[in-house]
Amino acid sequence: MAEYLYLHIPFCVRKCVYCDFLSLPYDKALASAYATALCRELEMKKHMAGALKTVFIGGGTPTTLPEASLEQIFSCIREHYTLRPDAEISIEANPGTVTREKAAILVAQGVNRISLGVQSFNDNELNTLGRVHSAEEAISSAGTFLSSGLENLSLDLMYGIPGQTMETWKGSLSAAVGLAPKHISAYELTPEKGTPLKESLDSGNLSLPDEESVLAMSSLAIDALGTSGFQHYEISNYALPGYQCVHNMNYWNRGEYLAAGAGAHSFLHGYRSTNTGSVPEYISVLGNDVIPEVDSAHLSGEEAQREFIMLGLRKIGGVHLKEASDLKLDIATAARALIESGFLEITGNFLRLTRKGLPIANAVIVRLLQDLEL
Repeated sequence: MAEYLYLHIPFCVRKCVYCDFLSLPYDKALASAYATALCRELEMKKHMAGALKTVFIGGGTPTTLPEASLEQIFSCIREHYTLRPDAEISIEANPGTVTREKAAILVAQGVNRISLGVQSFNDNELNTLGRVHSAEEAISSAGTFLSSGLENLSLDLMYGIPGQTMETWKGSLSAAVGLAPKHISAYELTPEKGTPLKESLDSGNLSLPDEESVLAMSSLAIDALGTSGFQHYEISNYALPGYQCVHNMNYWNRGEYLAAGAGAHSFLHGYRSTNTGSVPEYISVLGNDVIPEVDSAHLSGEEAQREFIMLGLRKIGGVHLKEASDLKLDIATAARALIESGFLEITGNFLRLTRKGLPIANAVIVRLLQDLEL
């Protein structure tokens, strides 16, 4: 029985130029029909869940939904699911989409963790990313949540943005810490194929900071946030003691989870299933009382091994050698060259990335998978 629940809300005010997630512009009628369909899917899947440790509502921008739709969804969760008394209930939000009234409703509905997509506190960088908010609005939105009683605030930041410098990145980190969040995520910008950002980079209209600068930005985040009391617990995530994201830790630990919404993925009993990514189709299929699943496949042994490495090494603590052995992986031997090069290390019973390996984690993981012949 799943103890972790994810809900996908695909609507945004406007799609950002770097985004390749499933999202579309907010439409009042479509969003209302979507909320009703989502509740129907939740009702149909309630037998798959036990007492929930977490609920995570992501997107898109869930807070583009009107108050009535948010109340409808939370009411549906309470009606059909059991929440543990200490359940982590998170929702993603973007600056400019939350009023004091909406924040109050979220608190009343039991939300106790907010993930606010700031990305930068520099207006030029926000414009480059196609964000619809300003730095001032980001600060105001954080204040709105904090004053409403939602103290478990997480801020998303991004580095490696075209035009970004060490000074502006330092300024964003400082501004974020100054808002007193419990958690900060710092992601390197990755230009995805098919996005307007990638097209602008390919055409030469924009250029990314050089590799040395990006590595320095990564290092600055580790040092600056560490000095401010944040524990670096995953490649891109930092938390004050006791405020790690429980929901996401379950992903990195390869735990089971139930998901609902267009394009949502569930992982239960070794099977990964996927809903249709078409919002109109999602609504239509559920209108006929059918779960809109388009794919379901059992993870093979090799796929499980790959996920163990790819997800586990994202954790600063690394992967447990005994768990690797249980999956028939001799990672200590396979990692020997990377250990000798200083990119990986064995600490106690764990294999983990070193400070040298963290900024180039993807390349290190790919090399380890090659050495494991996976």
